[in-house]
Amino acid sequence: MPDITGDRLRGHLDTMVLSVLERGPAHGLAIIQRIESAGSGLLHMKEGSLYPALYRLEGQGLVSAEWERDSGGRPGPRRKLYKLTRKGKAQLGRGRAEWETFVATIGPIVGGAT
Repeated sequence: MPDITGDRLRGHLDTMVLSVLERGPAHGLAIIQRIESAGSGLLHMKEGSLYPALYRLEGQGLVSAEWERDSGGRPGPRRKLYKLTRKGKAQLGRGRAEWETFVATIGPIVGGAT
């Protein structure tokens, strides 16, 4: 099966980001790793797709972000940690319901005659 990237991800990216943040706060690279890991290695996301989504979600109040207090002894700059808000959790519920409706509607069409 070919990798899932680009346009195939865009329509569902916000819900996927909210979903992986439900597991706990994470910085951008960790969010990408969680999504790719959950996608059985078939999902490949670029930072250029993730960060605009994070900024949009933050602007909508669905995620909050704060800088790490320190780098925890690892080399490199501090990272921004993103966290699901109460409003984001409610939106995640709506996103999951939309996904279920999408699959129930499109599945029989794409799946062929039964």
